[in-house]
Amino acid sequence: MKILLLGEYSNVHATLAKGLRCLGHECIVASNGDFWKQYGRDIDLERKHGALGTLEFLTKLLRHLPQMRGYDIVQLINPIFLELKAEHLIYIYNYLKRHNKRIVLGAFGIDYYWVKVNTDIRPLRYSDFNIGDSIRTDEIAECIRYDWLNTPKETLCKHIAGTSDWIVAGLQEYWATYNEVVDLRKKMSFIPFPIEMAKDPVKDKTANNKIRIFIGISKSRSVYKGTDIMLKAAEDIVAKYPEKAELIVASGVPYEKYHKMVESSDLILDQLYSYTPAMNALMAMSKGIVNVGGGEEENYQIIHETELRPIINVLPTYESCYTELEHIVLHPEKLAELKRQSVEYIHRHHDYIKVAKQYEQLYLSLL
Repeated sequence: MKILLLGEYSNVHATLAKGLRCLGHECIVASNGDFWKQYGRDIDLERKHGALGTLEFLTKLLRHLPQMRGYDIVQLINPIFLELKAEHLIYIYNYLKRHNKRIVLGAFGIDYYWVKVNTDIRPLRYSDFNIGDSIRTDEIAECIRYDWLNTPKETLCKHIAGTSDWIVAGLQEYWATYNEVVDLRKKMSFIPFPIEMAKDPVKDKTANNKIRIFIGISKSRSVYKGTDIMLKAAEDIVAKYPEKAELIVASGVPYEKYHKMVESSDLILDQLYSYTPAMNALMAMSKGIVNVGGGEEENYQIIHETELRPIINVLPTYESCYTELEHIVLHPEKLAELKRQSVEYIHRHHDYIKVAKQYEQLYLSLL
């Protein structure tokens, strides 16, 4: 097959492309590299700041558009798959729809349905937009609602979801959200995110008999993602048990340094309001780092996992984070097994070749 993967989130498309190529398919990734992360791509669609950056981007896009014709499959990372306004993207999408055989939409992140369903219907016990029946009203959640509801982004998302040939959810909570939309559930499925396994994953990273706890801070999204709560719990644990634990905080560091900091840790704190580990945590798990975050039973059920339980699941509260961190700090002998299970979990469910085979089956069924 000839496949175009358009857009990027946290190395999903670049990793999937490697797997599809290993299976013998021609696969092209066109993206901006996911902004500052600069993941690999075949067609660079990065948009730099300023008028000159905009002009260069539009020139590149117009030059590459004719190369985006004649594919068996075009997969979009999100309804916002390029750095363009929604009202302009709809024309690019229609062009792709006309000149390629099948369009697949990724439910991999924020879009209209993720915002609308979890604000109004609330099928999840907690999410980026609700805690139980209560609506989250923090500034970023409100800004995202304002950005996606009753806007051109809503119009674009509905159009693409309605006219695409299939929708793939990458996390259990995205799958559960889209399943609330009656008109869409008949053409959607769940496929886990792809991860390229680390060559030498399990190592003893503990320094001076201390458990090393890592957390990455994005100041603009700290409250939205619950990092503020996780950070406070970790700080309090380290203050109470300074001889048993230490905290590694990454904030505003270059991407390569960020990954080295992750690799030096035993635990990673990630995504307080998630049911499942996303790409950042999955990559860490593949290296034998234990994820403290989303590990609800729904996560294991959707992948039919009945044995492994590598994730230290926390509820979206300070008390839950503190209790779970204290337990592992006081029982460090449990870490070795959790690390082993973390690597095995990724191998079973997220290995990029295995995931690529699931996409291959889906794509072939659409043709």
